[in-house]
Amino acid sequence: MSLSRHISATRLCEKTQASLDKHRSGTRESHSLAHASRFAAAPVPKYELPKESIPARFAYQLIKDELSLDANVTLNMATFLTSWMEPEAVQLMQENRNKNFADMNCYPQTWELQNRCISMLAKLWNIPEDCEAVGTATIGSSEAFMLSALALKLQWRNRRKKEDKPYDKPNMVMGNNAQVALEKFCKYFDVEMRLIPVSKESNYALDVRKVPEYVDENTIGVVGILGSTYTGHFEPIQELSDVLDQIQREKGIDVPIHVDAASGGFVAPFVFPDYVWDFRLRRVKSINVSGHKYGLVYPGIGWAIWRNKTDLPEEVIFHIDYLGGDEPTFTLNFSRNAETVIAQYYNFVRLGFQGYKDVIQNCLDNARFLSRCLEDSGYFEVLSAAHREDQCAIPVVTVCLKNEGSLKNRTFNEKDIMDRLRRRGWLVPAYNLPPAVHEQLILRVVIRETHSEDMMEELVKDMISAVEYLMDKDGEWNERMKDVLTHHGVEAKGWTLSTDKQHEQDEESQTKDREKHHPHRSFGGRARQHARSGPKPTFSQIC
Repeated sequence: MSLSRHISATRLCEKTQASLDKHRSGTRESHSLAHASRFAAAPVPKYELPKESIPARFAYQLIKDELSLDANVTLNMATFLTSWMEPEAVQLMQENRNKNFADMNCYPQTWELQNRCISMLAKLWNIPEDCEAVGTATIGSSEAFMLSALALKLQWRNRRKKEDKPYDKPNMVMGNNAQVALEKFCKYFDVEMRLIPVSKESNYALDVRKVPEYVDENTIGVVGILGSTYTGHFEPIQELSDVLDQIQREKGIDVPIHVDAASGGFVAPFVFPDYVWDFRLRRVKSINVSGHKYGLVYPGIGWAIWRNKTDLPEEVIFHIDYLGGDEPTFTLNFSRNAETVIAQYYNFVRLGFQGYKDVIQNCLDNARFLSRCLEDSGYFEVLSAAHREDQCAIPVVTVCLKNEGSLKNRTFNEKDIMDRLRRRGWLVPAYNLPPAVHEQLILRVVIRETHSEDMMEELVKDMISAVEYLMDKDGEWNERMKDVLTHHGVEAKGWTLSTDKQHEQDEESQTKDREKHHPHRSFGGRARQHARSGPKPTFSQIC
C-alpha cells in the first residue's frame, strides 16, 4: 500500500483543527497568536475587518512575524530592484512620505527636484544643445514606457490625419525578447505588436537585419532595448538607426526609435560611454529608465524623457486646477507620495558621476567573476555578455547546463538546479528563452550593489554542488532502475536499456494506454516532460 501523492495540506489542517479544542486560537480564517497570552485573548481575522482594535505593538509583531516567511531580499538574485539605500536617504524618504507629489502648488520645491533630475538625465544621455528636452517621473519604467509609446502613437496618428491617410492600424516593432510592459501597451492601447524572433546569432536580442521586413507606413516606432531582460545584451541602437535611415531613403517612411533603457540607462553612461544609443542619434525620440533598478532607489520610481517638446503631443497633457492652480500633468497615475523622487535626487547629489560609475563597475566586475567561474566549471554554458570584453551589457549572468561530457545523459535540468539553490536560500530563477529559442531553459542571476565577490564565490560553490548532487542522484537512480529491470526481466516487460529514444517510445505507448482507460485524467505534455526531467521515483514506486 502506498501513500497518496495528492494530499491537500489545507484540508488536512482544517480536519485537525476541527478535532481539537474549539477554544484554541487560530483557524484558516484568522491569525494564530504566537504571543497570545501577552497581547490578546481572541484570534484576529485574516479576511474580514476585525470588530475591535488591537494594540499597535501587537499588530506590528503579528505582521512582522508573518513576513518572516518571505525570502531573504539580498539572496534574491531574480530581481533588478534596489534592496538597500543609505540611512540618510531613508530618513529623507520617511520625512516626505506624506507629501502628495501630484500637488504641484503645495509642494513646488519637490517639483523643482523632479525637474532637476530630468535635466540631469537628459544631459547624461547626451541631449543636443539645440533640443529642449521634457520629461516626467513615473511609478516605474513600465508607466514611463507606456507614456513614451502613447506619444509615438499620437504623433503618428496626427501625421496620418494631416496627410488624409488611414490611421486605424498602428503597429510597433520590437524583438520578441521584449519585457511584458511592452506587450501590455500594445494590448491596452490597441497597437499591433510586431515581434522579430531573436536567435543565438543575434545574441538573443533584436536582429536589426530583419527590421525592414516588419516596418511599414503604419509603424509608430521601433523599440530598441538597452539591456535585454533575458541575457543582458545591449541591442545595437546605432545600427538600428542606420537601417531606418536606409528605409527612409528607399521608401520615404520616417520611423522613430524609442529606447527601453529600463536597466541599461543607468549603466551605459558610466561604464560604456562610447556606446552610441541615446539622444546622439536623431531618430531616438524618447527614452525610459527605472530609477529603482540601477538608479539605486527603492521601488516606485521611473523616468520618461523626450528629445523635444514637439515629441510630446498636446493630447497627452492635461491641465487641472482643483488643487489650487493650473497644474499640467502627463502621467497615467496621479496621486503618489514624493519620497522616491526625492531619493533619486539624493542619489544624484550624493554619488555624482564617479559614485555611480564605481557602483556599476563593481556590479560588472562581480558579474564577470561569476560568469568566468561558472564557465570554467565545465558544467555551464554562459549566454550573457557581461564577461566579454568586446560586448556591452548590464550586470546579468545567464547560463544553461551543458549537454556534453559528464552531463551528456543527464535527466535533470535547470529547474532542478533552481530547486537545490532554493534550499540554500538563493532565489535564482529558471525559465525559457523567448519563442523561436523557447526550448532552451536558462538560469539568470542579476548582480546588484548589495552583492559582493565573496557572495558570488559562495553562489558558485552552491551551483556546482547542486549539479554534482543531481549527477550523483542520477547515477544512483540509473543503478536502481537497472537492478529492478534485470530482476523482473527486461524483455518480458518490454523494457530496454539500449537508447533514450526507445525509452521515450515506451513511455508514449504507456501514456496512451493510461489515457484510453482513464479519459478524465491527463497524462501528457508537461507531465511527461516532468517525468523525464524532474525528481525521480523512489525505489518502492518503481516496484
